[in-house]
Amino acid sequence: MHTLNSVRAELDAIDDALHDLLMRRADVVAGLSASRAKAAGPVLRPGREAAIIRRLLSRHHGPLPATALVRLWREMLMSSVRQQGGFTLAVHARDATTQRLAAEHVGLLTTTRAFPSVAGALAAVSGGDCQAAVLPFPRDEDEDWWTALDAPVLSVVARLPLLAEPRAGGEALLVAPGLPDASGDDRTLMLVEALPDTPREAPLRALAALGITARLVLLRRAPALSRFLLELDGLHAAPPALPFPRSRVLGGYATPIKGNTP
Repeated sequence: MHTLNSVRAELDAIDDALHDLLMRRADVVAGLSASRAKAAGPVLRPGREAAIIRRLLSRHHGPLPATALVRLWREMLMSSVRQQGGFTLAVHARDATTQRLAAEHVGLLTTTRAFPSVAGALAAVSGGDCQAAVLPFPRDEDEDWWTALDAPVLSVVARLPLLAEPRAGGEALLVAPGLPDASGDDRTLMLVEALPDTPREAPLRALAALGITARLVLLRRAPALSRFLLELDGLHAAPPALPFPRSRVLGGYATPIKGNTP
């Protein structure tokens, strides 16, 4: 028969074991940070982080909600990022949802700076004052910041949140220098510029002819041209050959996981 004292003693032992593992993990990160191999690569690895969380979710069971598991690991992963060097996040939020997504992704202890415009947030990353920026996911009423994104100088490297809860709502994009790293299940964000009267289905048909499944995210019509923001299955370093005046990759991200836990 379990008594309250025995249960508390068991929980204390579990807490000690978890703490020991956290300290051990931090030691491993410190050793990796000091190695020449890590010094040559980027500190921020959204694809690697997504692969870790996806693997843990695949083996997760029991009463602990998946959302709690993700929040715990997001804090731990960002602690490792901060441990390897200074990290400041630029945030341009059109509402409280984008602010919440940014905070959940980078953790409570990461320094964030709010910017009233997308241009200001991106300039802070380009200038090195911030290491990444969280921006609202493009919508019809938004400014078309994505049309000027110059990957790989600045690229979309993550889509927030990774675990998409039906009741949570809202999405955002993480932009950082360099190209996104693969997670094993990814999508590419691509811009296609075409003639002004190009049918909205034309780029999708052209990609399908190449064996690539894609979705139309946003379409902007102007007198001189049409701009298509497309999401392609898979991670593509360069745009496929399409029969349009111009196309370019804007980045990519791990495929969001559909969640249904409270």
